[in-house]
Amino acid sequence: MDDVSHVPVLLEEVLQYLDPKPGEHFIDATVGQGGHAERILERVLPGGRLLAIDRDADNLAIARKRLARFGHQVTFIRDSYIRMSQYAAEEGFLGASGILLDLGFSSAHVDDPSRGFSFQGEGPLDMRYDRTQDLTAAHVVNEWSKDELVRIFRVYGEEHLASRIADAIVNMRREQLFATTSELGQLIEDVVPRHGKIHPATRVFQALRIAVNDELGGLKQVLPQAAKLLRTGGRLVVISFHSLEDGIVKRFFKKEASHFFRLVTKHVVIPSPQEIKINPRARSAKLRVAERI
Repeated sequence: MDDVSHVPVLLEEVLQYLDPKPGEHFIDATVGQGGHAERILERVLPGGRLLAIDRDADNLAIARKRLARFGHQVTFIRDSYIRMSQYAAEEGFLGASGILLDLGFSSAHVDDPSRGFSFQGEGPLDMRYDRTQDLTAAHVVNEWSKDELVRIFRVYGEEHLASRIADAIVNMRREQLFATTSELGQLIEDVVPRHGKIHPATRVFQALRIAVNDELGGLKQVLPQAAKLLRTGGRLVVISFHSLEDGIVKRFFKKEASHFFRLVTKHVVIPSPQEIKINPRARSAKLRVAERI
C-alpha cells in the first residue's frame, strides 16, 4: 500500500516531548511510513540526522519515498529494533538526543488483506511484519498444541474464553487446516457469543499477532538498549496500544527511574477527542516519556 498521507499518532505530543533541535541525532526505531520521522527531520536540520529502523519492507519503502528529500540526513535499516544498539554504533548514533518507539501494527497492515492481520477481509493467515521470517499465524493455529493456544489467547489476548476457542480450533483442524483469516474469524464467531460492537475474534487475532512477531519479547529487549544509547538529557518516547505493552513500559520506567531515567510524564498521555475524530486508530494510544539522567 502506497499511502504517504497516513496520519501519525500523537504527533504534536511526540514533537513536544522530543523537542528536536538543529544538529541533534534521533532514532525512530519503528519508523513505519515515516510520519513522525518527517517532522523530526524538519526540526534537526541543518546538521541533524535520524536513524530509521523498521522490519516491514513495505512500510520502509514508503518511508524512503516520503523522506527522500532529506538525503543523507536519514539512514534506513530494515531489521527489528532488537538490534538497535548494533546499528546505532555502526551508523554513529551513540548518545542520541531522543528515541521514538511507536509500537503495534499500522493501518496499512489492517487495510491490506494480503498481510493477513484482519478477520474483516479474505487473506492468508500470515501476520508477519517481516515476511522473511518463517513463523506465520497459520503455523501457530495449525501446529501449536491446545495448551500453547490457550496460553497465548489468555496472556496475549486477555481472552477469558481461551480454552473454548482453542478446543474449537483443534477440532476443526483435524478435518481441515486453517488457511485464511476469514475461516478463523468465522469459527470464533460461531463459538463465542457476540457482545457489543467488538468482534469475538478481536482478542484472538491480537494474541496471534503478538505471538508471531514476538512483540512483547522484543519490547523487553529494546527498552534497556534505549536507556544506554541516549545522552544525558536525551528522551525516550514510547507509544503503546494495549495494556500489555503499556504495562511493560510502565514497569521498566519505574524500575529504572533511579538509575537511568527521570519520569517526564507522571501519567500516560492520551490523544485528544479531536485527534480521535480525525484518526480513529489513535483511540487506544498511550504515550509515556522518560529522560536520561
